[in-house]
Amino acid sequence: MREALEKARRLVVKVGTSTLTYGSGKLNLDRIEHLVRELADLAHSGRQVILVSSGAIVVGRTRLGIPRRPSSTPEKQAMAAVGQGILMQTYEKLFAEYGLNVAQVLLTKEDVTNGKRYENACNTFNMLLEYGVIPIVNENDTVATEEIEFGDNDTLSAYVAVLARADLLVLLSDIEGLYTADPRRDPAARLIPLVEGITPAIEELASGAGSDRGIGGMVTKIEAARIAGAAQIPLIIASGEKPGLIKSILAGEEIGTLFLPVRADQQEGK
Repeated sequence: MREALEKARRLVVKVGTSTLTYGSGKLNLDRIEHLVRELADLAHSGRQVILVSSGAIVVGRTRLGIPRRPSSTPEKQAMAAVGQGILMQTYEKLFAEYGLNVAQVLLTKEDVTNGKRYENACNTFNMLLEYGVIPIVNENDTVATEEIEFGDNDTLSAYVAVLARADLLVLLSDIEGLYTADPRRDPAARLIPLVEGITPAIEELASGAGSDRGIGGMVTKIEAARIAGAAQIPLIIASGEKPGLIKSILAGEEIGTLFLPVRADQQEGK
């Protein structure tokens, strides 16, 4: 099953806040540099890569010297506006070292639910990838309100994968995949390498694990797998703390948790 991932040409890679930043909220530049190097190498080898990057709010909050999480939408929007600029500046500088251009793509839920906007977003992704550009995607927190926000980038990345007709979605997190229990609390927890269908039991397992610094936890990753799977896109949850993992995944190595797409007979049985 995993051997087929080698054929994936168009990838969406989502990296979470806890992977990009230290507990202090400052950027983990060493980790970002390793990620950029790996994505650049994939691009040079002929693959097309879209990066969905979290971290804007935390990075902006840190730059502004605000110790607490935002408690209101305007606070969140202001912090995101500051942090997004810092993130893009960092990515642009690092990708340029490998001769690659980047493009900022900020989306709201309306962009994937409104027919005309959906079409425009599809066309934009296709053209950027045709030009060899690395699209860097985040939610448009500056204008998003509770009514039109995704709320987390796991869900956003799944919609982006569908928009871009990706062959694979990889979620890089601070946890190595879906476990039988929360590995931070239960030393006997075992990694589940393969999920062939999202059952109530799988949903229950996901309810216990989340990240301290970001918004998305395992529940949102399961929802992302559901969205991607319905569009026949496999999803892998893996640790973003180890460099070179994406190449290993594409080589068919058993890393993280692989969620298989929904089979045709499963869709018909709904």
